Amino acid sequence: MPSPLAAVYFDCDSTLSAIEGVDELLQWAPPGLRADIAALTEQAMAGTLPLADVYERRLAALAPHRDRLDDIGRLYVERLVPDAAAVVRALQSLGKRVGIISGGLLVPVQHVANHLGIEAADVHAVPLQFDANGGYVDFDRRSPLWRNHGKVEVVRSLPASHHPLAFVGDGFTDAETRGHVAKFIGFGGVVARPRVRELAEVFVTDPSLAAVLPHVVTDAERRQLAADPRFAALLSRAPR
Repeated sequence: MPSPLAAVYFDCDSTLSAIEGVDELLQWAPPGLRADIAALTEQAMAGTLPLADVYERRLAALAPHRDRLDDIGRLYVERLVPDAAAVVRALQSLGKRVGIISGGLLVPVQHVANHLGIEAADVHAVPLQFDANGGYVDFDRRSPLWRNHGKVEVVRSLPASHHPLAFVGDGFTDAETRGHVAKFIGFGGVVARPRVRELAEVFVTDPSLAAVLPHVVTDAERRQLAADPRFAALLSRAPR
């Protein structure tokens, strides 16, 4: 890597956490709806169906109550991928900004950010709107993250101090950031999607997020982490 990255941004679902948050809402859905919603999610992540076509249909069908979002947030945290917290801390120790850009729902994603020590200002996901009783009304259509190329819009809107940056994710909408970031890294540790593998500059399949580290730090930064007792063991799980 020719120069240090200023920031590393991650997708949430199937990247920082091993679950797909919207699919987890299916546990409260009628049985007949579950297979249909799961299939829509996979088509959007694989890039075979436009995200905007999927997003509205899923949420209108699921109509999640406000209380369910905290339940999903707790599941996100329980199912963090191996070494997620340590990788975030290691990057922050190097002075890098760490953020999340997700097409998932904002409240659950905020649970992940809070647990990992990621600043709220560096968390981008889709807010939902509810009535006074917590019933679902709509999602915030002003957010670009419910449609294709939305993550590119968010990346472009980030402060100059966050560039150059790397983006790490598992899905097609993550891969769309290639060419708009210093490096796009495909993460296949939860789900290895062939189209993302084809588009990624780097593709990792190890289940630990530590596999990303060699691709987002310079040699000098790697030596700095190796000299820090908090992260030496983490580097041993990060293949070169």
